[in-house]
Amino acid sequence: MREMIVAGAALNQTPMQWEENVANIKRAIREAKDANVKILCLPELCITGYGCEDWFLSDWLADKALSFLPEIAAETEGIAVCVGLPMWKKGKLYNVAALINEQEVVGFYAKQHLANEGVHYEPRWFTAWPEGKQSSIEWNGRHYHFGDDFFEVQGLKVGFEICEDAWVEDRPAKHYFERGWELDVVLNPSASHFAFGKSLIREDLIVPASKQYGFTYIYANLLGNEAGRMIYDGDIFIAQQGKLLQRSSRMSFKNVDLITAKVNFDGESEQPELNPDPKDKNTEFIKASSLAMFDYLRKTWSKCFVLSLSGGADSSTCAVLVGELVQRGLRELGLKRFLEKIHREDLFSALSQLKGEDLRKALGKEVLVTAYQGTVNSSDDTFNSAKALAEEIGANFHHWLIDEEVNSYTDKVEKALGRKLSWEQDDIALQNIQARSRAPIIWMLTNVTGGLLLTTSNRSEGDVGYATMDGDTSGSIAPIAGVDKYFVLNWLQWAEDTLGYQSLNHVNNLNPSAELRPLERVQTDEDDLMPYFVIQAIERLAIKERKSPQQVYQELSEEALEPADLLKLHITKFFRLWSRNQWKRERIAPSFHLDDFNVDSRTWCRFPIISGSFQQELKALENLP
Repeated sequence: MREMIVAGAALNQTPMQWEENVANIKRAIREAKDANVKILCLPELCITGYGCEDWFLSDWLADKALSFLPEIAAETEGIAVCVGLPMWKKGKLYNVAALINEQEVVGFYAKQHLANEGVHYEPRWFTAWPEGKQSSIEWNGRHYHFGDDFFEVQGLKVGFEICEDAWVEDRPAKHYFERGWELDVVLNPSASHFAFGKSLIREDLIVPASKQYGFTYIYANLLGNEAGRMIYDGDIFIAQQGKLLQRSSRMSFKNVDLITAKVNFDGESEQPELNPDPKDKNTEFIKASSLAMFDYLRKTWSKCFVLSLSGGADSSTCAVLVGELVQRGLRELGLKRFLEKIHREDLFSALSQLKGEDLRKALGKEVLVTAYQGTVNSSDDTFNSAKALAEEIGANFHHWLIDEEVNSYTDKVEKALGRKLSWEQDDIALQNIQARSRAPIIWMLTNVTGGLLLTTSNRSEGDVGYATMDGDTSGSIAPIAGVDKYFVLNWLQWAEDTLGYQSLNHVNNLNPSAELRPLERVQTDEDDLMPYFVIQAIERLAIKERKSPQQVYQELSEEALEPADLLKLHITKFFRLWSRNQWKRERIAPSFHLDDFNVDSRTWCRFPIISGSFQQELKALENLP
């Protein structure tokens, strides 16, 4: 009976961070060997990192990655390991999995299907390898199999699919079966970005294939915030004959997450109890976002996060993400390793004396610096909301007024124009100057603390431009710009009820408001725009599915979302605001890709800054019944 332990390992890599990337690979191999693993699958392009972008086109990067193979191979005594890297062949660059067995490179499989939709641009850098083509390549004075092939290691026949290969109908696994290769194992090294619900889709691609094509399937994804925007959840699946033998608990804070399973290749394998892995959207949001922020903090060598905490929904969400970052990091890594990873070992002596809630809050004070920046238009409700949340998290909380700065700017413009500014005539300018006056001082606090400034823009604001450039959009990273405001509002209620943040009761009882007009002029976001659930419904059809105003109206009319006349007004307003505010979306700080689409013009959604603004389509909408 052929029975052995196999494994997948998720790695938290960084583009071109050679020393750490190779160290993670070696650590995964050592951990696998300690667990008596005989076959180990590591992620796609794990030597270079997946997110090298146009540096893949350099004449040196791929060769440097290849130069680490002997060093990695030296670690593989008694084990077979696949390692991802780019390789040049006859002037073309290929996305390759190298298979190493018992300290010897066996050969190279080249990816056949390149991701070229949504956030992916692989054909810009790589060439797809033709299905069924087998070739060879010379390296270090020897010739190796290269292309579409299988290899025999550890007494097993091993084939490959690399990430996107598994997502197409005409997948390599299907061809292996049709050729009668009778593979024992298919390895899938992946760099598949996180999106809500995506793990379930991956599982549906992997588990049934193991039964349909009759092999054991090992899938290993990248882990963490690798290059800034994409989050990798560290999914690992080991499946056989339609049964999931093992899977990872995603979004680990570790650099290496190894999952093993004992496989009987001549019969049925024992199916152990699986790791719990909640996949509801609320849990996925907190786990993915807190991990992404943790990696962004440590990989940029920033000392802390800085946040203009207004007491509203968006800034409160950002604060809770940092709070969860601290809690999850401490729970999984422990204080010493947590501080090492964020380069704050200097804090260990003082913090190591604390336990439980005292430790969490003391660390929260070091990691999150907040400021409530009030004006005459701010309310006691939002101040109390901000203060209570900061206290519950343990964040460093400052507060001050910016009326003096606002008045200074206003006086200068009034003198230049020779008239007084009024809310009746100058509403937008008087609102914007408040938001912009907050930016210089919060940036100053960020510089002084060596921090990373969070901006609180959400995706709904990006849709319609409901944000002040160089004001509330100021920041280095926009952690919630990938989710809509309707989700944020519902998530905050979930966070209060499920995560136990009792201070969120304040913000959850407030009507979202920018608080930029005088209090007697009662300002709410939805009065300025439209209900957030309507923005969400229009956005999914108009932006994700790219439907015309007429098509959006026809679909939403069937859902009886709003009365027809009001729905037309809201659709018209959405498309007009969307068209005129592309320049703002071009300037929003880098954001995390969290949903199955986003409005970041540098990743998922490209739209012209100047356009026809859907004028004919909106005119046609007016005439629909």
